Parts: sequence; C-alpha cells; structure tokens
Amino acid sequence: MPISTINKSIHPYKQNLLQHSLYEKVKTIEDLHLFVENHVYAVWDFMSLLKALQNKLTCTTTPWFASENPETRYLINEIVLAEESDLTLEGTRLSHFEMYVKAMKSCGAQSTEIDTFLQQVLDTKNVFIAIKQSNLHPNVKAFLDFTFRVIEEGKTHKIAAAFTFGREDLIPTMFTEILKNFQENFPDTDLSQLIYYFERHIELDADEHSPMAMRMITALCQDNAQKWREVEETSILALEKRIGLWDAIEEKITQKEMELI
Repeated sequence: MPISTINKSIHPYKQNLLQHSLYEKVKTIEDLHLFVENHVYAVWDFMSLLKALQNKLTCTTTPWFASENPETRYLINEIVLAEESDLTLEGTRLSHFEMYVKAMKSCGAQSTEIDTFLQQVLDTKNVFIAIKQSNLHPNVKAFLDFTFRVIEEGKTHKIAAAFTFGREDLIPTMFTEILKNFQENFPDTDLSQLIYYFERHIELDADEHSPMAMRMITALCQDNAQKWREVEETSILALEKRIGLWDAIEEKITQKEMELI
C-alpha cells in the first residue's frame, strides 16, 4: 500500500478540515483567543509524538548503540532539531510549543488553562489521569487521549502515522488558510509572533518535514501489508480527532456569541 493510496483514503478527512466552517468563525480578537487557547493542546501533544519517535528510531539511552536505520535516524533528528530548538522572531532558541505560548500571550490570549493542565500532568505523573480530571472540552480530551494511547501502544509505524498524516502533512495548507483569516480580520492587532509561528511551520513542513516524514513511513512499513493497513487506520482516526478539536473550538466561539446576544 503506497503513500498515494494512504493519501487517497484520507483525502475526504483532509478536505473536511481544510473546508471546516471554524475558519470563518474567527472574526474577532476574542475568537482568536479561543482558537489559540484550545489549539495549543495540539501543539503540545505533537511534541510528545515527536519525542516518542525519537525514542523509537534513535538511541536516547546509555550506553549508546547505533539505531537500526541511519536514514530514519537522520530524518527524525532533523525534525527534532527544528521543533525543539528553532529560531524565534527575535533570534533566540525555543521549542515550537514555547514559541506558540509566547505568541498566545503576545496577542492577549491566556495560557492559564494549558499551564494548569501541564501542572496536572506533572502532579499526577499520568497523562491519562490528568486528561480525565481536567475541565477540557470532551473533544479536546478525546484528541489528547488518542495521541497518548497511540504512543502507549508503542507501535512505531502507528506513531509515525499520527505524526505524519494527522499533523505534518496537513499543517502547511491548513495553516495557510488560518493565516489568511488572521491577516484579513485583525489588521490593527499585533500578531507578529503568531504569524511568525505559522509561517515558520509552513516553511518547515512544506519544504522539509513533510517529505522527510513520508520517507520515514515508507521505511517503517516497507512491504508489510499489515503495517500499511494500521498506518491508514491510524491516520484516519488522527484526522477524525483533529476534526473533533476544530468542532470544539467552533462550539466555544458560537457559545460566546450566544452569550453576547
């Protein structure tokens, strides 16, 4: 089952996301705040998918031994380098998650909820308990739970599927649509940090990370039909959870609008 077959299977889900009515609902700065305050969970758990792949595909323990596939080792380390320590707008180094939280604050959004959740993860030492006990929207909980269930299962090709087709492959086009709305709807608001974050993702993912991730999937599955089927299933589930996250954010924006009537 080649990459082209996977892309054909997930095409309807990607189109659903790219044409989601959420984008048209982000009309005010308050809407933008709701968007970033909920989307930040996807930025955070993406880092865990990435680190899970690094643990699987490279040697992160001592004594060091060369991991099996030098090509996938290189691919994942290249992506980790950019995602975990990229250049900020000011020229310093931060992870993309830290950059996103900084961008949230710079445009007036609150990081209180994500900060509280991350503290719960630290306190409980169990991400599933933290998710369950949180006050997050059920769709956000389902989104996070799916990610960490895939990680916990430990199948590298499935983690790579959630990472590649659920995230990396989708980001450039999706974030371009978001950027267009931001620039059109908030011309008088300083969104330089947020726009830089999105543009950086578009630059990295379209030109570098997405092709790398595709090669990684092919190397992991090779001629194993079962693995290809599991990649397809996981990719569809990942996209369904992302659609659910978008639905949740749209619901929150709609609720806010109703409260103002």
